[in-house]
Amino acid sequence: MARSTLYQLVASDLRRTIYSGALGPGDQLPTEAELMLVHQVSRNTVRLALGELVNEGLVTRTPRRGTVVRERRPLLMYPQRELQPRGEETLEAFAWAVSQEGRAPSQEIEVSIVQPAEEIASRLELSDDELAVVRRRLRFVDGQPYNTNDSYFPLALVADSEITRPGDIRRGANKVLEELGHRQVRMVDDIWARMPNSAETERLQLQLGTPVVVYVRVGYDAEDVPVRVAVSVLPADKHLIRYELESR
Repeated sequence: MARSTLYQLVASDLRRTIYSGALGPGDQLPTEAELMLVHQVSRNTVRLALGELVNEGLVTRTPRRGTVVRERRPLLMYPQRELQPRGEETLEAFAWAVSQEGRAPSQEIEVSIVQPAEEIASRLELSDDELAVVRRRLRFVDGQPYNTNDSYFPLALVADSEITRPGDIRRGANKVLEELGHRQVRMVDDIWARMPNSAETERLQLQLGTPVVVYVRVGYDAEDVPVRVAVSVLPADKHLIRYELESR
């Protein structure tokens, strides 16, 4: 049997073991020698199989422990719920969603005034000389970096508001926009997947071969004027995006 087929069979067997729960997060896989014996294959074939699981984000390889199953606890996201009222809840959307799962949210925030890139300026319908405020956030769940979120706002719209100041806005920038008379009533989402760049890999502490989902949301007010562009970079192994659609 061809070596390419052999390593795929070994990888498939290990994958089933992980997905069935027989091996859970933090559990150590059999050693290379053990896998060679069980599957009657060469060491190189075993390494090819393990490399495939590493690239899929199922396992990680460490010098001391060998190959272990990665923690896979994705954050469940409901994008359509951002516009829904949440009663007296004062937390912004991300912190609220994380808290609902009994986990601890935190974030690092940088705020600056920029000449936005064309892909942002066009979505905000800004002219060439118009500036934007960007709030760049590195978000954490239980102390681990989970995603990045860069939110852009027309400077002319939010000047002198909390959005232009450093620090957290506990109730969220969406609430500030509403207080400024620009409540978002419509959203347009663009979502695609790609491999991360080196800066994203370092900032999000991504394992080798982990793809990311780029999620761009444009928010419009009642006059159909774009008031916010949010660009999120979501590691694919840490997020589950769920849409619920109803026929009325």
